[in-house]
This record gives sequence, structure tokens and C-alpha cells, in this order.
Amino acid sequence: MKQTLKLGIGAAAFALAFAGAVIAYNTLGKQESVQNDNRIAESGSAESASNAENGQENPKAPDFSMLDQSGNNVTLSAMIGKPVVLNFWASWCPPCKSEMPEFDKVYAELGSEIQFMMVDLVDGRRETVEKGVQYIEEQGFSFPVYFDIRQEGAYAYGIRSIPTTLFIDRDGYIVTGVQGAINESTLRKGIALIKPVSNN
Repeated sequence: MKQTLKLGIGAAAFALAFAGAVIAYNTLGKQESVQNDNRIAESGSAESASNAENGQENPKAPDFSMLDQSGNNVTLSAMIGKPVVLNFWASWCPPCKSEMPEFDKVYAELGSEIQFMMVDLVDGRRETVEKGVQYIEEQGFSFPVYFDIRQEGAYAYGIRSIPTTLFIDRDGYIVTGVQGAINESTLRKGIALIKPVSNN
């Protein structure tokens, strides 16, 4: 009888502990989701403030060359003078695909003020220029697409996972960035950190 009671109490304690763990996990998961949505603005402003205090600038964006949709060679440095949203993606990547409608929507609104560089990481096997072009055309996206056929951008930025998005100011300095898919709100927060303040 005592053994049965002990087993019952033990099972109940385990069930309570497990339920507590699940609740804690779900709560933390929701908090992390909110934090992820805000992390780009927080990290960008915190990093800029820290750099300013230490007399340091944000890191210079490494230059690299790529092809545009017409097959012309283009460099990142040629885009400097305008703020740049630099996004690395591939057509086989589901998280990349999930964020692209958000990028296209914001590009339609801010494309004259912000240079969008949607860089397809082409390896010649899993991803080809043809696959990238086909995907963009099928979806009807209007943002500019570039092709990193020599993996120069991937190496220059140490890209280990995609999508990866970097926000570069008009002087060519990286203000902030994020790995993983982002939503419209996070994209706009990143742009706010690099977009010059209007005097109007």
C-alpha cells in the first residue's frame, strides 16, 4: 500500500514537473518570438551606441562582385551612396521563400530610397541562375535580383545559413543584420536604422 502510494505521488510529481516544463517552454517560446521581432532594432541601436562611445564605427561592408539579371557584372561598392538591404537567399530554401513577399512589398514602397540587393547563392548544382530566375518570375517579384555565381558574397560575409539579411548605410557600413527569415515589421526596423532622416 505504501509502495503504491509512493509510486502515485512520484507519478503525480513527475506529471506536475513535466507540465511546468511545457508551460515554461511555451512561455519562453512566445517571449523569444517577440524578442526576435525586435532584435534587429535593439542590436542595431545598441551596437551603434556602443561603437560611438568607444570612438568606433560600424564595420565596413566587404565588397564583392555578382551578376545582375542581364548577366552584367555588378559590385556592392557601386551601390554605395544609398542605404542597402543585402539579402542572401536560394530558391530551394523555404525560409527564404517565406520572407520574399515581405521584401517585395517594402521594395515597392521604398525602392527609390533604399537599394535592395536580393543575392541568389548559386552553386551550380542545387541552385542555378536558371532556377533562381524561374522562381522569381513565377512569383512575380519586382525587386532586383543578383547572382553570386562565384560565391564571393558568401565568403566575404561568412554566410553559413540562409536567409541572411544585412543593413548597410549609405556610407557603406554595416549597421545590423540577422540570420533567418524576417517579417515586414523587422525589415522596416532594420531599414529605419539605415534610412536618412528626412528634414521635411
